[in-house]
Amino acid sequence: MDKRIGIIGIMIENFSQVPVVSRILGEYSDCILGRQGMNLREEHLRVISLIVEATTDEVGALTGKLGRLPGVRVKSILSRTREEKDADTDRDVIHPKG
Repeated sequence: MDKRIGIIGIMIENFSQVPVVSRILGEYSDCILGRQGMNLREEHLRVISLIVEATTDEVGALTGKLGRLPGVRVKSILSRTREEKDADTDRDVIHPKG
């Protein structure tokens, strides 16, 4: 299975889950290209954004583990496969007006 570039957004509303989230991210450290986190104390929220290079199965396993934690929300988006790009080349073309 081909690896794809993706973005994973994580919102932690239950701060007791922070160590668990960190442990899970450590398990997938080989897939994580970049990580940025913010502690928004006034909103009682921690936000983590990840740039990953992984298979769809790996992303699904990671987001599934995180998403099952109480007080943790997660969303992901992946780059398209080569086949998807080839099948939809017009979608990426910018057509000038006029």
